[in-house]
Amino acid sequence: MKDRIVGLLVGREDTFPKPFLETVERKGAAFGIRAEMALLGGAKLDDDPRYAVIVDRISHEVPYYRAHLKGAALQGTVVVNDPFWWEADEKYFECVLARRLGVAVPKTVVLPNKSHIPDINEGSLRNLQYPLDWQGIVSYVGLPAILKPNTGGGWKDVYRVDTMEELIWAYDQTGSAAFGYRPKTMILQEFIKWDDYVRCICIGRKHVRPMRYDPTAPFAERYVVGRPVEGELLERAVRDATTLVDALGYDMDTVEFAVREGTLYAIDFLNPAPDFDSFSIKEEAFAWVLEHMSDLVIDYALGRAEPPWRGEMRWSRFVR
Repeated sequence: MKDRIVGLLVGREDTFPKPFLETVERKGAAFGIRAEMALLGGAKLDDDPRYAVIVDRISHEVPYYRAHLKGAALQGTVVVNDPFWWEADEKYFECVLARRLGVAVPKTVVLPNKSHIPDINEGSLRNLQYPLDWQGIVSYVGLPAILKPNTGGGWKDVYRVDTMEELIWAYDQTGSAAFGYRPKTMILQEFIKWDDYVRCICIGRKHVRPMRYDPTAPFAERYVVGRPVEGELLERAVRDATTLVDALGYDMDTVEFAVREGTLYAIDFLNPAPDFDSFSIKEEAFAWVLEHMSDLVIDYALGRAEPPWRGEMRWSRFVR
């Protein structure tokens, strides 16, 4: 049996790694569980996996990690979050799924790429409608609207557009040097002028902590701890967030709701490496994250819980 080692894979975040590893070691000591910063490089086919669990918070930015994690999952390592689904997931898909689940989302249109790789020519695009019916798209979504990448996060390459001219200009930028001429699929989404805004930290597909959130504030001030989410708003946020993360199979995620006239609109829930920095989510929520994340990985390391993807992937029957 592999060692019961929990590995943490992170980027530039500083406040989460050390307390998380210490918490796992303290709570897992009685079971022989150790925790460390994962070290990955040059994986060989006949390498025995070192880690029982790897918590992945950076593979979306480092492609090698994603490739390594897929192989580790096949060899029995529990990877949080599932690297296969994370790579396949997209915002437009999630919006379609949310509607099927009865969770409100803004009106959304996925747009053809503004640019393509060099080998693409007219013959490659014979099934693509051209020109786009921009008037029909805007009539459906409305203005103002939000243009943002179909994948990715961190509020990168996001545009608010108030006129047709601004929309066309922003769309044109997605095929320009500003994007490194990398083809990027964008979605156009109805702008929800919100009365309230809630961001839910979700762990283990069952623990949900809704917090008021101001996406217009400076990064470190966005979580509003002085006005806790309560009553019916709390219940509905927990219910809808749980519905989404359970369907998506994300063991760590954040789900954002813009509240307009009593309706909770799921704005962004493709956040499988959510912000866990203590200065951002604040002390009480940080302690809550450490508690539930450590319990989650210890349960996985001991085999007391099964990851959501195990049994769903056809290859998972071969995982030892």
